[in-house]
Amino acid sequence: MEILDAFHLARLQFAFTVSFHIMFPAFSIGMASFLAVLEGLWLKTRNEAYKDMFFFWTKIFAVGFGMGVVSGVVMSYEFGTNWGGFSNIAGNITGPLLTYEVLTAFFLEAGFLGVMLFGWEKVGPRAHFFSTVMVAVGTLISTFWILASNSFMQTPQGFGWENGKIIPLDWWKIVFNPSFPFRLAHMAIAAFIVAGFIVAAVSAWHLLRGRRDEPVKKSFSMAMWILLILCPVQIFVGDAHGLNTREYQPAKIAAIEGLWETEKGGTALNLFGLPDMQAETTKYALKVPHLGSLILTHSWDGEIRGLKEFPAQDRPYSPLIFWTFRIMAGLGMLMLLTAVVGFILRRAGKLYDCRWFQRFVVCMGPSGILALLAGWITTEVGRQPWTVYGVLRTSDSLSPLDSQQVGTSLLIFVVVYFLVFGTGIYYMLKMMKKGPTSGGDHHQHDHPGLDSSRPLSRPSDAIDG
Repeated sequence: MEILDAFHLARLQFAFTVSFHIMFPAFSIGMASFLAVLEGLWLKTRNEAYKDMFFFWTKIFAVGFGMGVVSGVVMSYEFGTNWGGFSNIAGNITGPLLTYEVLTAFFLEAGFLGVMLFGWEKVGPRAHFFSTVMVAVGTLISTFWILASNSFMQTPQGFGWENGKIIPLDWWKIVFNPSFPFRLAHMAIAAFIVAGFIVAAVSAWHLLRGRRDEPVKKSFSMAMWILLILCPVQIFVGDAHGLNTREYQPAKIAAIEGLWETEKGGTALNLFGLPDMQAETTKYALKVPHLGSLILTHSWDGEIRGLKEFPAQDRPYSPLIFWTFRIMAGLGMLMLLTAVVGFILRRAGKLYDCRWFQRFVVCMGPSGILALLAGWITTEVGRQPWTVYGVLRTSDSLSPLDSQQVGTSLLIFVVVYFLVFGTGIYYMLKMMKKGPTSGGDHHQHDHPGLDSSRPLSRPSDAIDG
């Protein structure tokens, strides 16, 4: 079977590892900024509820951050083992960009993370707050460089060729390539939404269990405000990103929409259907006339190129990204609905008492992560068959490996990832279930900073507790 050759196994392995990895940095990016806000509010108001919330979410953040670092290291090795062709040809650009991320972001995060986690009683309040802010800034700088590298692969510019390798000619154009601003904003907002829904879901869970103490209510309230602000903004940014993609990656848009023919005088939108790559049609399509033009060109009769205008070997795999995009968009609409309903309940004075809404928010807890994964599948599979769009094919990026080597390593990854990261996620869920301590009643080992000379000598929460 074609799916079992080294090429497809290597793609499957990278998809598996990157899907596990991206969940943790997204959570860390959003949560780091949330922690900075919480500590800043505590410094300003001295309200113990903000301190309680900070201690609670810091422990969960620390576990997620650690798993993000470990899973990220694995991917860097995969570039050398499975994708040696890509590293050899494009490494003059992607290598420095990832190095900048380590030098400017990872060192910043690592340098201040220890103070943030274990320095509460070792440094002054303002110094500790500065450390928390620096960790948050570090996560955003990391996002900047990672998205610069990935965006170059989507919309490359500022490069040349020398001895069969891609070389940099203009770093400004390389970093600030056409899709970079849109993709950076889209990813950063997505990370905040991921954290927002997790905070909201955990708070709703404790409200359902009868807790009405200030840390739980403030966590729920703050999360709902964040989502009310960011969900509409994300839809606006996503629309701008779509317009950019239509201009620079038209084949991806055609595949996402399951559009095969270039329709003159206005393009219909396929709400649902089953794209068929062999038959070159979308079966059972439910069409809305002109809606495709309105969304993707902002005009009634805008023209969108169909997949048949591109050679068969240059077409992305429409049956997959047709549906992952709709999963992402559908979850986005549900997120917006959640935020709006929360605002209506807040105005009615029922935000903390409406149990059906709280159950719904608990169910929506993973929605940010699911939408994020669906979006990344859409953008990465939509770039195919190119590693660097229009420049370097994925088939030319593979290392000289056989299917047995790649298949064995993939199997090992699956087993180890589910054991290691499954345990980490289970531990995070157990801490979330416990909830924040109320009223400033913290025991010595219930928060970072105490006994910091031996921070790992005993965990603050037993896994089976």
